[in-house]
Amino acid sequence: MAHKFDFDLFVIGAGSGGVRAARITAQSGARVGIAEEYRYGGTCVIRGCIPKKYLVYASDYGKKLKEASGYGWTFEGVSYDHNRFMTSVANEVERLSQIYRRNLENAGVRLFDGRATFVDQNTLKIDGNDSYISAEKILVATGGTPWRPSEIELPGVSKSITSNEVFDLRTLPSSVAISGGGYIAVEFAHIFAGLGVSTTLIYRGEKVLKQFDEDIRTEVHENLSRSGIRVVTQSNITEITDSNCATYPYRVSLSNGQRIDTGLVVMATGRIPNTSGLGCERAGIELGSNGEIKVDYTSKTNVANIWAVGDVTDRVQLTPVAIREGHAFADSEFGNRVWNFGHDNIATAVFSQPEVGTVGCTEAEAKRIYGEVKVFKTKFRSMKQILSSDETRVMMKIIVRSSDDLVVGVHMVGSDSAEIIQAIGIAVKNGVTKADFDRTCAVHPTVAEELVTMR
Repeated sequence: MAHKFDFDLFVIGAGSGGVRAARITAQSGARVGIAEEYRYGGTCVIRGCIPKKYLVYASDYGKKLKEASGYGWTFEGVSYDHNRFMTSVANEVERLSQIYRRNLENAGVRLFDGRATFVDQNTLKIDGNDSYISAEKILVATGGTPWRPSEIELPGVSKSITSNEVFDLRTLPSSVAISGGGYIAVEFAHIFAGLGVSTTLIYRGEKVLKQFDEDIRTEVHENLSRSGIRVVTQSNITEITDSNCATYPYRVSLSNGQRIDTGLVVMATGRIPNTSGLGCERAGIELGSNGEIKVDYTSKTNVANIWAVGDVTDRVQLTPVAIREGHAFADSEFGNRVWNFGHDNIATAVFSQPEVGTVGCTEAEAKRIYGEVKVFKTKFRSMKQILSSDETRVMMKIIVRSSDDLVVGVHMVGSDSAEIIQAIGIAVKNGVTKADFDRTCAVHPTVAEELVTMR
């Protein structure tokens, strides 16, 4: 039987969402192709979640060594080899990338190493391939990319790096200036500081983590200073120039008149959907003001045979969300099991030090949506911190809808918050009430027990 198209489904981008969609679709018996222009695994595996978490671990070990003195431990001759560590990380990233490739191949997906661009709504061109590829259905999963201003907007910006290039560093600078106040900027500020780099965070606002609950913002902002990070707020970088110092080769000029000499400049000023040069206009795909592909609740675009999942849609920029969106697409379109991923009450974390865990509404959102709410909050030094020199506090907050006792938000700052919030996310997603929390017996002694003892 002759086929009208080369593939039943073609996926552009082999990150988390694209790989899941391609693999599940191929397992249903469909003819699937996928194109990836860089390395299989996408942002998460190659230059995001996985290598970044390893950097968090590495930087946190230095802090733990200091804390251990309160527990009777003495260390001599301690040193850190960044090149050795980053080589180990690179090897692990390559191992994971190859697993992604093998899983696709084992599922029967045909792989194309190159950039795919639209010719029309059913046709694609792969860089380095003279022929065209046709597909009945196309899924765009090209993810996001770091944003930084142009040379016109910020003279000397080409002297800076983004979060992508941080993973290429094999030696650490003596100092770093980081521009931004979102989770990426905050995480890397703690990473560099934890590895012994003199760190300055420059942010145009008054307090970091703009989209988070106000109490989380306050706690994280204060913890930056506690970690030895210099924080400059209400100021932008206006120019980056060369200095005459080998140790501090760059001079950063700020809008407040300050100048900072530094060994490295990192622009962590947000991410944008990766649609530039994709040829969406040739396929008739509608884009939003930020370059995102506009989709409905089923991830379908305005073009009948084209869908998009993950960061390229600019809905929720989280790896697990992209995976669920990709899986829902594959099941619904090829697996005879129609379902859609709901974007409410998604538990998430910021790997600051200590880390953030959050699910549901902020206090401000809850008041705006529900009107009257009750807020339960606690702040304390954990048992583990008492014998060490660590002065950071654990902050926990539960937001409850007054009308029916429903828990609509839980927010935490403290060690292991990411692990704790995963379990709390299950409860909030399933409509737990404050009375349900109160009826739950505590596990003692733990930090998490405070969540069921707050009154």
